[in-house]
Amino acid sequence: MSEFIADRGDQGLRRLAAGTLLAAFQGTEAPEWVLRELENGLGGVTLFGFNVADAAQLSALTSRLREAADAVISLDEEGGDVTRLAYHVGSPYPGNAALGAVDDTELTRRVYRSIGDDLARCGVNLDMAPSADVNTAADNPVIGTRSFGAESALVARHTVAAVHGLQSAGVAACVKHFPGHGATRQDSHLEVPLVDASVELLRERELVPFRAAIEAGTKSVMTAHVRVPAVTGALPATLSPAALTGLLRGEMGYEGVIITDALDMKAVTAAYGLAGGSVLSLAAGADLLCLGPIPTEDDVRRIVDEIVAAVHDGRLPATRLEAAAERAAALRAWFGTPRTGEAERDVIGLTAARRAVSLTGSASPLVDPLVVEVDTPPTIAVGDVPWGFTPLLPQAEVLRVKPEVADVAGILERASGRSLIVVVKDAHRYEASQSVISALLAARPDATVVEMGLPIWRPEGVTYLATYGAARANAQAAAELLGV
Repeated sequence: MSEFIADRGDQGLRRLAAGTLLAAFQGTEAPEWVLRELENGLGGVTLFGFNVADAAQLSALTSRLREAADAVISLDEEGGDVTRLAYHVGSPYPGNAALGAVDDTELTRRVYRSIGDDLARCGVNLDMAPSADVNTAADNPVIGTRSFGAESALVARHTVAAVHGLQSAGVAACVKHFPGHGATRQDSHLEVPLVDASVELLRERELVPFRAAIEAGTKSVMTAHVRVPAVTGALPATLSPAALTGLLRGEMGYEGVIITDALDMKAVTAAYGLAGGSVLSLAAGADLLCLGPIPTEDDVRRIVDEIVAAVHDGRLPATRLEAAAERAAALRAWFGTPRTGEAERDVIGLTAARRAVSLTGSASPLVDPLVVEVDTPPTIAVGDVPWGFTPLLPQAEVLRVKPEVADVAGILERASGRSLIVVVKDAHRYEASQSVISALLAARPDATVVEMGLPIWRPEGVTYLATYGAARANAQAAAELLGV
């Protein structure tokens, strides 16, 4: 047993254990149990869209949390499809795919600086962004437009720009999802995805952006619940000493905070349980455990109990908790460091979205337009964030249809004599969406198709807009290009 724990007893051990946890809670006000646990050493919180009503409410919430403790207050604000600050209306910033399409690193830095300013004003001190995944699997169900692209060098230079932008605003970046989630075809919210790559390929592809982010001084790195047999064997990376201690700490020389992806995801809980996965992740080398939105007050207590038990029975060295506490303390000290330089004063999000949107063909003047939005189910990572043209085309009729039951004949009749605009998100991943679009275009080749995901599936010979994301900024840029 370490000197720290020997001096302070089991209560000191419980405080160390609690200090590794980033808990979540429901609602827009901090529950008493969260405030109490923060006073007792809880490492911090992770906020979600259901915790945010508006900037004023979020500022009041984070202020109350800081009154209880000097805590890590984190959320996922990637811009684009993944937003928490604008969960109910859609982000004013385009996401990584749009920024990668423009490929102007100064623009990326300015966008992330502006995101950082927004977060800092609301009292958030750690952003679980950017995604440094190299999206080489076109049908990746969980990354997609969250990635800067499919080429390692491009992803690396924009990851660096994002880190610099966020951290210049005093908000810690959390580069994710180590060692790379871009080559997967499974969603780790539901199962353990496979990255079937050799160590050599990982070094040449997945690890390039992470290595660049480490050199750029990222304050934290988030693990992925992906299995990379060449490194992790049968374990997901989040639970793998070879990945976190051997590769990230050892080979790559990373000395900052390692944060897990949400441990309530089935990639961890299905095989190891929430408390068991927490212990294994700490033993592997993680410093802060993001618990995700599902665990309750009782779950948090059980996790602390299990960590304490693991120290007592030898599964988890006490020195691991002490090292985690030291890194977390260094991170909190960095939060309080004065920043230099002025904040971004112009609205950069729409500027970036306008530069990203591309038009193939020509946009004709609109005549009593009918906009058909082909519905796409939300992913767990994104959540049910509004997308589409509804608030931006007041003179148009907007019809949202489910592709499996779409009445193509009825739509065509409704669109007779009118401009037809078909809006879709990630059509390459949904055959039903492709079928609806193809049927509409067969009768109306003059229709305009707007793709608000990755522009991989493209009908030939039609007017086609690619926005590289479904944020509110992307939709506004597309609407302007249509001449609305």
